[in-house]
This record gives sequence, structure tokens and C-alpha cells, in this order.
Amino acid sequence: MLKKIFPTLGRFRFAIQLLMLLFTVYGSALIGHYAAEKVSNTLPALSCAFDKQNGAYCVLVPLQHQMHHRIGEALVQGQQVFNTVVLPLFFLLLSFFTFFVVLNKAFCGWICPLGTMQELLFRLGRRFNRPFHRLKETQAHKARPVKWLMLLVLVLGLPLLAGMGIAPDQVGDPFCQVCPSRLATTLLTADTEQIAVRTGHPINFALGALGNALFGFILIAALAARQPFCRICPLLSLNAAFQKLSPMRLSKQPHEKCEKCGICTKACPMDIHEIWKKSGHKAFNEDCTLCGRCAEYCPDDGVIQIKFFGLPLFKSSRDYYKARVKSETPEGMPKGKVIWLKPADTKLKAE
Repeated sequence: MLKKIFPTLGRFRFAIQLLMLLFTVYGSALIGHYAAEKVSNTLPALSCAFDKQNGAYCVLVPLQHQMHHRIGEALVQGQQVFNTVVLPLFFLLLSFFTFFVVLNKAFCGWICPLGTMQELLFRLGRRFNRPFHRLKETQAHKARPVKWLMLLVLVLGLPLLAGMGIAPDQVGDPFCQVCPSRLATTLLTADTEQIAVRTGHPINFALGALGNALFGFILIAALAARQPFCRICPLLSLNAAFQKLSPMRLSKQPHEKCEKCGICTKACPMDIHEIWKKSGHKAFNEDCTLCGRCAEYCPDDGVIQIKFFGLPLFKSSRDYYKARVKSETPEGMPKGKVIWLKPADTKLKAE
């Protein structure tokens, strides 16, 4: 029965994404605000706390809060360090890791509402036959340090300095002020409050303007490029720091045909070239979101697998690959009749 409803892993993941998008944006409307707040406040996905109707919010919100109001202030006061610093941070990370250990970075590829919205925009771009832009290997490598810089500066560094009194209090939550998820999810609930730029302080104005500009860029870029914000997302870097501790992981066996193939990289939304050129643990790159598209589009049996405690949950298959490419190309271009386009215009334009 499930195979009739979800004939491909991609469709199953898309159904999960839509379900989690509804929950993380409108969840409290179904189960109540108090119950929603108790579900989780350390979700390893960009579910924005500024969304008043969401069912759970991401770990970056309390992490910035802890750095600002707990750790920074406690270091200055120098009193009760263990109770006010170590224990709150320990339980925060323990709560985050409890969720993360189950699915690893699949939280990014299956649950994150901002990731889902970017994929929807990219699908829309494909159906309007917009130009498709893929990052080359050198470009992908240059983009990777940005997410670590975002984590160190915006999530950890500035909030800590603000709590210590070294930096202004306005930088206590700088990432939340520029995060496109804050605008995307609140606008989905018809809440326009967050899109207004605060003018009371130059720092608030600068961060708000930067956040709005970044949100606009993501909306446009997602029509032509896959997952533009995910590549620099600090939550992806935080997840990457723990990825080897989770039993859920990507596995690739070396194969003689891989050198001339490269279809897995074409299918990868993050343009990860290591999945094509590496094998073993090196194929599970820090940018991987465990979306499973590389396994779906690998044309050889069992070469790429998603495993949990060493047991394969999904593995590549030649028969599956043949069926998959009949409906969609590895790059995401739908085949057959496409709404809004003439049949002759559905050919993918890749750069």
C-alpha cells in the first residue's frame, strides 16, 4: 500500500517535508501554544521562534539566549558558574543531541521548513523553465567555511560578547535578526510584524535591513539554484559537528563505474562532489543533508546507502534508477507534460 502512495524515496521525503512544514509553522494552532512549546525548543532545523503559531523552534534561538543571558553574564559575575553556566548549556545540548542522534542531518533534508520552502521554489523554477545554476567544485568548497563563520560569529561570538558587556546588547541574537526563516515562516501565518525594520538603534536597523535583503535574495536565488541558504546555514555546521556521533549516516562503496559517472553529484541539491569522487566515510560530507537523492539516482545496485546502526534503510538500485528518471531528471527537471510550458521547452538548461 505504501509503495502505491510513495513509489519513490523522493516522494516520501516530500510528504514528510510538507507535513513538518505545516507542523513547524502552524503546529500550535492544532495542539495549543503551551503544548507546542513543550514539544521541543531545540529542534535541529530552522523552525523560527518568531512564528507565533509554530509547533517547535530551532536550537539556535535558545543557544543565542544562553550565550547572551547565561554564559556571558555568568563569566562577568563569576558566581555560581556550574549552576548558571554548565548545567543549562549541558541540558540544552543534551536535548538537541537527543533529537539529532535519531536522524542526524536528515533534520535539514527532511524537516527544516526553510529547506522545504527553498525546494518548493526550485521546483517552481523548473516548471517555469528558469535557468539552472549549479556550483562548480571550487565554488562549493569556497562556500563551505561561511556556515562555520556564521556559527562562530553570529550564534556564539557576538551573543557571548553582548552578555559580557563588551558588545552592545543589540547583538544578543544577531543570527535571528538576519535569518530568512524568521521572515518566511511568519509571513506564511500572515504575520507581517517581522518584516518591519526596527529604526530605534543603528545596529537593529542594519541587521534588519540585512535580513530583509537576504530573504529577498533567497527567494530569487532559490528559483534557479538548489538550497542557496542551506550552504551557509550555521545550523548545518552545528549538525555537521555532531554528524559522526549519530548512527544515521550515508555510506558509499567504491565502484569501477563511478569515475566516469557523476550522476549522484548532479542529483545532489548541495552540489557535493565528494559523493561522486570519494567512498567510505569521506563520501558523507559536512554539507550532506541526508536527502537521499544521490542514492535514488545512483544507477548501480547497493553502491550508495542510507544506514541506521549499520542497517540499510535505503540503497541504490538500477531498477529504481530507471523508474526514477522516467519522471524527473537528476537535476530536478520534470519530464513529460509540464503545466505552463510547451513540451519542446521542458529541456533543462544547465550551466
